[in-house]
Amino acid sequence: MRLSVRTSVAALKAIAEPTRLRILALLASGDLNVKDLTGILHQSQPRISRHLKLLSEAGLVERAPEGSWVYFRLAEGGALARMILEAVDGADPVLVRDRHRVEALREARERAAQAYFAEHAGEWDKIRALHVAEAEVETAIAEALGPGPFDLLVDLGTGTGRMLELLRGRYRRGLGIDLSPAMLAYARAKLERGGVAHAHVRQGDIYDLPLADQAASGLLMHQVLHFLSDPQRAVREAARVLAPGGRLLIVDFAPHEVDFLRDEFAHERLGFAGEQVAHWLADGGLDLIETRNLAPAEGGKAKLTVSIWLAGRPADAATSSKSTQERKLERIS
Repeated sequence: MRLSVRTSVAALKAIAEPTRLRILALLASGDLNVKDLTGILHQSQPRISRHLKLLSEAGLVERAPEGSWVYFRLAEGGALARMILEAVDGADPVLVRDRHRVEALREARERAAQAYFAEHAGEWDKIRALHVAEAEVETAIAEALGPGPFDLLVDLGTGTGRMLELLRGRYRRGLGIDLSPAMLAYARAKLERGGVAHAHVRQGDIYDLPLADQAASGLLMHQVLHFLSDPQRAVREAARVLAPGGRLLIVDFAPHEVDFLRDEFAHERLGFAGEQVAHWLADGGLDLIETRNLAPAEGGKAKLTVSIWLAGRPADAATSSKSTQERKLERIS
C-alpha cells in the first residue's frame, strides 16, 4: 500500500520519539493495554495514554475496547511502522529489557488464565463426555471447512481460542470474538503461548458484529448457538459478514433431551434440527453445502450427537449497498 507524503510525514513524526518507538516494538509482539504498558515502560498512565493517542491518530496503532479496558495493536495498514521496526537493532539493551518485562507479564497472564481454566475444566470435561471424542470432532471440522486459505477467518464465540489454534495454517488473519473477558484473557494467553501471532481476540456482541458487510472469507460458530436466546438472529448476522465465495461452519448438537445442560451449564436450546438450521441459512442468503452428524457409539455413555453444517455464499452474490455496519470503524488486525 502506497502512502501519501502527508500521511508518511505524520507517521514518521509520531514514531520519532523513544517511548513511542518502544511502544510500537512491544505491540509488534502482541496486544497490550495501557496498564500493561505503564508497567513495562515504568511511565505514568497519562503519559502512556498521550503517546498512544498520537500513534493512533497517525494510523500506526488500533484500539480494541474490551469491557472497561482497551487493548492496542499495530494497525493492519501499519507497513511503515513494521519497516522501521525491522531496521531497528533488536539487540538494543532498552528493547531487550522491554521484551523481558513483557515476557514476564505474559507469563503472569498465562498463570491467571490457567487458574481460570483449571477452575472450570470439570464443566467442559463433563460435557465432552456426552459426545464423541473431541479429536474426532476437530478432525471433522478441519475437513469440512477446507484448506482455505482464508484472508480473514472469524471465530464467533471463540471461548478458549481453540479453533483459531487448530486452524492456524488456514488463514492470513484470524479474529476471535467473545463476550466474556475471562475467556478472552485465556484465549489471548493461549494464542500467545502457541505463537499464533496472526490471530487476535476481542470483545464483541454476536448479534452486532464489529465487521463490515461481507468482510470475512471464513466464519466459525463452534458450540455457541445453544447458549443463545435468539440463534437465528446470530446466524443472520454471521451471514451478513460472509463474503461471496466464503464459508460458514456451524458446529452444535442435534436435538436431545439432556435436561441438566439447561440448568447446570446455561444451555438455552437443547440442540437443533437440520431443517431448522437450513432454514436459517437460507434466510441469510446462504447455500447449505454439507451436513455431518457425529453420533455416539451405541451402548456407550455418550448421549449427544454433534452436528456440523457447512454453508457458503455464492461467489457471484451481489455486494450489498452501504450500510451502517459498513461505516463502523473496523479494527481486526
